[in-house]
Amino acid sequence: MRISSELIARAKQVKLIMQFGVGLEGVDIDAATKAGIRVAQIPVTNIGVELAKRLRPFGVKIIATKRSWSSSQLDGFTDEFVDEKGSCSEIYDFAGKADIVVCCLSMNKYTEDIIDDKFLSSMRKGALLINFARGVDYDSIHHHLESGNLGGLGTDVTSKEPFNPNDKILKMNVLLTPHVAGVTERSYRSMAKVVGRCRPSDSCRKSSVRRRDC
Repeated sequence: MRISSELIARAKQVKLIMQFGVGLEGVDIDAATKAGIRVAQIPVTNIGVELAKRLRPFGVKIIATKRSWSSSQLDGFTDEFVDEKGSCSEIYDFAGKADIVVCCLSMNKYTEDIIDDKFLSSMRKGALLINFARGVDYDSIHHHLESGNLGGLGTDVTSKEPFNPNDKILKMNVLLTPHVAGVTERSYRSMAKVVGRCRPSDSCRKSSVRRRDC
């Protein structure tokens, strides 16, 4: 459900629109701002970090690119779990080294369609792509699956949801999950508690649209 300008115009008593999770593209932020309604989100934890922790016991070599490795959230993490670090400018080089590429980027103007024909062409022939994000060009993915350059796709997120069950891409080596892994009673109760603890002066009452690239 999209929280459109028409819906916001009818919400005469709403003071806050809270998104549980990453992504605010379903909210007309400009309309909410004009109506004096604050827009905020409770972002999920760093998916890339959690993924690396779970992969390490399998003995895989983990290489990763990130805009900045100086975040306090990464203190002591990279040396233990990442074998080779790179910057955003090195994504094509790193794509050519990997047997499995995992995309876990938030959606913004920097990451939209970042997994495009150029990126897919730089991957090893037969490599797999796992997508937890919206930064993919599905036409390019279809082309590379059809040509055999891309060995397979596993994705939890699609450019349009709900996804067309008759889409031609599903006839290929593709595994599609319904993008509801975080929709559990426990997770929603936990996020609701965060909102409930906020005071009027807290930052969670302010508009918090995060902008992050790769």
